[in-house]
This record gives sequence, structure tokens and C-alpha cells, in this order.
Amino acid sequence: MYAELLVVIAAAALGGALFERLRLPAVVGFLVTGAVVGPGGLALVSDPERVRALAEFGVAFLLFEIGLELPLDELRRHGRTALLSGALQVAVSIAAVAALGVATGLRVESAVVVGMLVAMSSTALVMRILGQRGEVDAPHGRLALGILLFQDLCIVPFLLAVPLLAGEVPREPGPLALAVVTAVAKLGLLYGVARFALPWVLERVARLRSPDLFSLFAFLLAMGSAVVAREIGLTLAVGAFIGGLVLAASPYAAQLFAEVAPLRGVLLGIFFTAVGMLLEPAYALAVWPGVLVYVGGVIAFKAVVIVAIVALVLRWSLRIAVQTGLSLAQTGEFSFVLAMPAASAGLIGGDLPQIFVAGSILTLVATPFLIRGSAWLARRLAASGALPEVRSEEPSGHAIIVGFGLAGRTLARVLTASGIPYRIVEANPRTVEEARRLGEPIVFGDATRPSILEHVGIRQARLVSIAINDPEATLSAIEVVRAIAPEVPVVARSRYARDLDRFVEQGASEVVTDEFESAIDLFSKVLRRFDVTPPAIAHFADLLREEGYELLRGPAGLRLDPWLAEILEEEQEGPEEEA
Repeated sequence: MYAELLVVIAAAALGGALFERLRLPAVVGFLVTGAVVGPGGLALVSDPERVRALAEFGVAFLLFEIGLELPLDELRRHGRTALLSGALQVAVSIAAVAALGVATGLRVESAVVVGMLVAMSSTALVMRILGQRGEVDAPHGRLALGILLFQDLCIVPFLLAVPLLAGEVPREPGPLALAVVTAVAKLGLLYGVARFALPWVLERVARLRSPDLFSLFAFLLAMGSAVVAREIGLTLAVGAFIGGLVLAASPYAAQLFAEVAPLRGVLLGIFFTAVGMLLEPAYALAVWPGVLVYVGGVIAFKAVVIVAIVALVLRWSLRIAVQTGLSLAQTGEFSFVLAMPAASAGLIGGDLPQIFVAGSILTLVATPFLIRGSAWLARRLAASGALPEVRSEEPSGHAIIVGFGLAGRTLARVLTASGIPYRIVEANPRTVEEARRLGEPIVFGDATRPSILEHVGIRQARLVSIAINDPEATLSAIEVVRAIAPEVPVVARSRYARDLDRFVEQGASEVVTDEFESAIDLFSKVLRRFDVTPPAIAHFADLLREEGYELLRGPAGLRLDPWLAEILEEEQEGPEEEA
């Protein structure tokens, strides 16, 4: 067992490093190298049962960490959107895939399980890619997060449904109802005991003030909740997830996460590499038509379903709908978690396990390219005018504010106080409704579409301010403004320094970068503490902005230009000399 574990960790490290070097997700590297060293490849781990044991070990810790990290506050904040979009996506996916499965000859129970597998997307991969692209706070990033959170919470009922679908309980109404009630009661009992026992134990351990003991008990609780769950008839995965979920609400959640987070790479590596070992490359090649159908079907089906929900039910723009749909068009880690007990219970057999594993790996490989291409595709589809737009009267000599988040609202208040007219374009229908109730001159629409900007008077505008969190949408909006009204100044906001040059090259007149402005705010406060005068600081900060933040963008060892240092000295000496 020790040798196999060492092989898994070594394969995960090598595969992750190789794929990161190729600018592909490490998760995919884990899966591919697992297939290479597993029973179907080099057979460095030749016993399939040991592979499943390793995968179960990885699943338990992975789900404990996910439960601990699950942002329930975020779910509550976007609860309505997450519940509606997530529930519709999961329900439609299961129903449609199950119906197709039955039509192609699968048993109803097997078809339902396949629907569950297809319904799940990869939280670990999608959120990492969106984070790297700075799009987590973009509208499609928030929508994707809400749907992913709902999917993650569905894993518990899905796992509990496996023994029922496998026929381990008689299908008569009485025994079936009894089994459901018993499963729910066990789940409630586990949650209740964990809710009171786990924080109590951690409180006593924390009083000992021993970091080593706290770390030890963190892992003891993870495995303990998993083992207890299995002993009462649930699964390791359910127990670990419940344990993490309970402790996430405790005062010790931050420290627990600090103990577990450094091992996240190990946990993901062990789990995905063990899953990859379940793939038999020769077998997958023999059933390649089924694999290709699975890949194409999953990507197309999930993208279309999510686009329809976001655009037609939630009434977001087509651009945001397409970006959200393509972000989630894969099967994810929880699909593998569910597939293992389903295969053991005989719910998926024959060619299906290999088609599922091989096809899922390929959908994960395709995900970075789909997300990168989604912005381009969304612009092309949005330009076709597929959605109705809200029209407004045509003003003149005004400012146009694109995005009505915190930055947009603050700008609107300042313009109101200054007596400057403005119009707002916002893609979130709920935000539009709330702003209209407050009397704001706002229209619902996508600012990357020329007709929307025409409706708010782009040709007669005095300035356009783009204050959204989506860098790709900002680039598109700048491009559209420049095409329609090349003389109108564009002031764009970027969260990250890396987007500044792209915005300027696209045609932005000025770019306000959150990272740089926070740095300026930081050194301004520090210099005040060292008695540098406010005029000197203000002049210095203005010069930095005029120079395009060049000093702040330089390498770590770059020293301050002498003439900039002289500015501080001159401004500082001026008042003293006058005195």
C-alpha cells in the first residue's frame, strides 16, 4: 500500500508540473498521468481494488476540505439566483439525459445516474481558471459560482440515492418510503451529533494551545466523521462533507482551513490521479465513437441548457449567458465521486465506465479553451441581436456609466451632486429593477452591443466610464465605443495591473487600476506618518498617474527616478522656505 501511495503522489507531482508547464490545468495532468501509471497503462499500481481504496481516501479528505471551504455566505447572498439557475440546470440535465438514456436502451436507474454524472461541473477547475483570468467577480463568474455551489450541495442526496436506485431496497412504496426516511434520519443524526460534538472537541483542543495537536485533530475529525458515516450506513464521502460543512460554521473554521489548505494540492493530486488510474487507454480507444459522442454531447448540451436558463429565465444578456454556459460545459470532480459507488453498485457497467472516464477527462482538457473562446463567441452572438433591448430617450452632453456596482453607484452619486447628467447601462436585471425604483436613469443591456450604446446616446455623450469587473467585456465595450464614437473619451476601470496595457491599446483614454490605486493610497498614508506634506504627496501621486503608473509597474529592484524623488523634496522644502 505504501509503494502505491508513493507512486500516486509522484505521478501527481510529475503530471501536474508537466501540464502547468504546457499552460494546461494540473487537474488534467493528474488524470492523464494516473491513466499512464495505472492498471491500464504501465501497471505501476496493478491492483484495481487498491486504486479504488486510494481514490476513496482522496475523496474523504477532498470533500472535508470542500465542505469546510464552501462559501455559504456567498450562497445566501446570491441564494435566489443560485437556487433557481442551479436547480433548473440540474433538473433539466438529469431529466433530458435520463430520457435519452432510456431511449437508447439503458435501464431507467442507470439512465438517471448518467444524468446525475452529466449534471455536475468542475468547481475546482472552473473557479481556478476564472480566478487566473480575473473573472470571478464578473457577472458570468458570479453566475457560474452560484450554479457550482448548488451542484456541490447536490452530491449528498445523489450519493444517498445510489443504494435506492441500485435496488438494495424493495421497490414497494412502504419499504422505499422507510428507506428514504431512514437515510434522512441518519443524515440528520450525523449532522446533529457533528454540530455539537465537533466544535466542543476543537474548543478543548484549542485551549491546549498546541498547533501540532490542533492539526492532528483536524485530520482526525475529517476521517472520524467519514468513518462514523459509513458505520451508520452512509458513505465516507457524505460523512467527510458533513463534517467539513459543520466545522465551517464554527469559530475555528479559519484555523482549520489554514491547516488543511496547504495540503489541497496533495488531496486533489491523490484523488484525480487515482481516478485517472481507473481509465484503461486501450479499452477507451476501442470505444472511441462513444467517447467522442459523450464529449461533444456533454459540451453542447450543458452549454445550451445553461445559456437558455441564464438568457431566457434569469433575463441576463446573451453574452453573459454564453460565457457562463461554456464555463460549465464539462463533467467535474463530483461526477467521479458519484461514479465510483454507482459502478460498484452495478448501476453503470459495460462500456459506460470507460466512456465516462475518458470523455470526462477530455471535457476537462477542453475547458480552458472553451473559457478563453467564450468571450469571442459571445460577442459574435450578441451582435446578432438575438435578445430584445430596453430603449431610452436620447440625451446629449452627458456621461455614460457602464456597470452599476459599487464603483458605478459612487460615480453616479458624485455626478448627481455635481449636476452632471448621466445614463447607466447594466446587465444585471435585478440591479436594474432596484435602480429604477430609486429613480436612476438606467437601462438593461449589454454594453458590448452597439445598439445598446446608441440607445443611451453614445454619439452625443461627453464621456464613457466603464466600471465593470469583466476584463473581456471591458475590452469589447471600448472597441464598440471607438467604432461608433471615436472622439468620446473612455475612462475604464481595471481590477488588475495586467489589464492596463490591453485597455489602453484597445482605445481607453484613461485607465484606473485598483491594484495601483491601492498602492498609491498605501504609500500616501505612510508618507503622512513621516510628516511629508499632503500637497507633496498629491503632486507625486498625480505624476505617477500621468506617467501611466510606470514606477509601480517596474521590477522589484527598480529604484525611484531621481526627478520624482526631487518632486517630493521640492514640495516638502517649499513650505519650510516660505516659513
